[in-house]
Amino acid sequence: MIPSIHKRVLFPSFVLLLALLFPDNGSLPFGVWRRVSDTPVIAPLGDGWESAGTFNPAVVTREGKIVMLYRAQDKAGTSRLGYAESSDGVHFTRRAEPVFSPSADYEKDGGVEDPRLVQFGDTYYLTYTGYNKKDAQLCLATSQDLIHWDRKGVIIPANKGNWNVKWTKSGAIVPEKIDGKYWMYFLGTSADNKDQAGLAFSPDLLHWTEATDAPVLPVRPGQFDWRVAEPGPAPLLTADGIVLIYNGADDKLVYRTGIAVFDRHDPRRLIWRSSKPVFAPEKEWEKIGQVPNVVFVEGMVQKGDKYLFYYGGADTYVGVAEAQVTR
Repeated sequence: MIPSIHKRVLFPSFVLLLALLFPDNGSLPFGVWRRVSDTPVIAPLGDGWESAGTFNPAVVTREGKIVMLYRAQDKAGTSRLGYAESSDGVHFTRRAEPVFSPSADYEKDGGVEDPRLVQFGDTYYLTYTGYNKKDAQLCLATSQDLIHWDRKGVIIPANKGNWNVKWTKSGAIVPEKIDGKYWMYFLGTSADNKDQAGLAFSPDLLHWTEATDAPVLPVRPGQFDWRVAEPGPAPLLTADGIVLIYNGADDKLVYRTGIAVFDRHDPRRLIWRSSKPVFAPEKEWEKIGQVPNVVFVEGMVQKGDKYLFYYGGADTYVGVAEAQVTR
């Protein structure tokens, strides 16, 4: 286990970067990103189900605590979801056993991967990747307690999309209805083998239909999101738009964090995106691991006057960053 020595770190370059990117600081709900901890808050443990990697977490606040579901991988490469909770957002207590393990045919042998969480009423909606060593597909499960889960099946199948011709992943559900519908940003692969974000809608959160014939957040040649533009956690809704944190990868598959803003009344319409990343791998444990040079944000909660962002580091660890609430 990596020692839990925590120190706040400020990167002056990010301060200058955000000043240049966002001349109107009121346009985003948060400010500069800072690491809360120099070391991971969750790391691989033991010789069993979470021994090879613990990464790509989703988080929600429940009964005054931050609850995390994280992807845990054993040495055979099978993924399950572990459960951890924290009062301060940094020091987590884990359950000894996973709360979600592969059992359906579309999960067999590969596992359940990369969770995202959103809550409507008393129900938590979990989007995740079901991987059976053949296809990776975007799936859904629901729960009232984050421990016992009811599978709802594949919601965006692989190989059958309007433009996404391969696998599907990464469902980030908008936390309110817009125009009488639920909306979800997701990842698909286009015919040129680029991983890009699409959009789907649903009348009931269970049955989803693609909303466009092309990606709504395409990759950009020559930039930090040249190869991948993948949705992160559930978006934030503001008066100015739908704020989507996303994970971009360049042509060398270095993963960094970007921000996109979509129209508050039309989730299809992209109105702004960051020209430079706001977060990037810098620590050794973000650069060295199962997949090197990766920070991959999947969890976000507001705690007091700050947002906490939880991310996978090098497909091996969980880290946390923070940013001040600006509005």
